[in-house]
Amino acid sequence: MAKCAICEKAAHFGNAVSHSHRRSNKMWKANVKSVKVKVNGGANKKMYVCTSCLRSGLVERA
Repeated sequence: MAKCAICEKAAHFGNAVSHSHRRSNKMWKANVKSVKVKVNGGANKKMYVCTSCLRSGLVERA
């Protein structure tokens, strides 16, 4: 679910390293919002868009 419909930014994985350098699995999720967007035909469509795409103006809110 946490995947942008515009740039396809999604979750990525790595290691969380503690102060004693013990490693455990960690997951970073994209900051994705559910927004109504104007599609090319003038219709409104609900899709998941990351906040960086919203701020840069790649999509227009309905």
